Amino acid sequence: MIQEAYVQGISTRSVDELVRAMGLEGVSKSQVSRLCAEIDERVRDFLARPIEGDWPHLWLDATYVKVREAGRVVPVAVTIAVGVNADGPREVLGMAVGSSEAEPFWLDFLRALTRRGLRGVKLVVSDAHEGLKAAVTKVLRATWQRCRVHFARNALAHAGKVQRCIVSAWIGTAYAEADAEGAKRRWRTVVDQLRPKLPKLATLMDSAGEDVLAYMSFPTAHRSKLHSTTSIERLNGEIKRRTDVVGIFPNEAAVVRLVGAILLEQSDEWATQRSRYMTLETVAVVSDTGHVRLSAVPA
Repeated sequence: MIQEAYVQGISTRSVDELVRAMGLEGVSKSQVSRLCAEIDERVRDFLARPIEGDWPHLWLDATYVKVREAGRVVPVAVTIAVGVNADGPREVLGMAVGSSEAEPFWLDFLRALTRRGLRGVKLVVSDAHEGLKAAVTKVLRATWQRCRVHFARNALAHAGKVQRCIVSAWIGTAYAEADAEGAKRRWRTVVDQLRPKLPKLATLMDSAGEDVLAYMSFPTAHRSKLHSTTSIERLNGEIKRRTDVVGIFPNEAAVVRLVGAILLEQSDEWATQRSRYMTLETVAVVSDTGHVRLSAVPA
């Protein structure tokens, strides 16, 4: 019960109050910590298990939590990788905790995934984190998709309040095209229309077009799920909700324990869903091999 309460985001003080409310003897913080430490082994097994087969689509996203370090409180990045394999379901593939999102951090994270067996990645979807695109090219040799939702926020910041609806609609016409070539042509047309009045936005679109439209080269049935990190933002939101209860973590190990347990819980939930995230037939088009799966976590 105590372990479940902890994973659900209840603080150690609240756990003690809950136990007392049930008429039981109070549980100290040290006792709660010892009980929660039993979660560590399951989390380690989950995050280290082999990755088998092809994983054509990979989503990467990060959120920040506060950790106490050498007497100071510092923000650290918690990065999550979610993939879709050739069978079509989503799986949580891994996580990493680091002090920055520079290229070395992403290189280490992606290399750790490949050492566990990650392969066959065709498209990586993420926000425009510093160093990530270079790491994806070096480690996975995959196409990078810049999250369309995050790009829109950056783009509209260059337009006035009155102009934003019009700009958004114009950019949307490129997304409405039936194929990649049509989308690229329409994108260039929109850029040319915007350049006289919004040169900074036009320059941004010049540099970002290829990455924002990368998903258009993939099967039509996948596109609604490939153009942004929306697929894992709900998961990130749940992580944020539960970590906000803790406030400041005593160390990075405590972050791995709680977030890893949340990811294990989510992975189990996805595994029990009847419907695949993507259909077997459409994923087969971009997969190098047949049906695959992620190795089960030892009981």
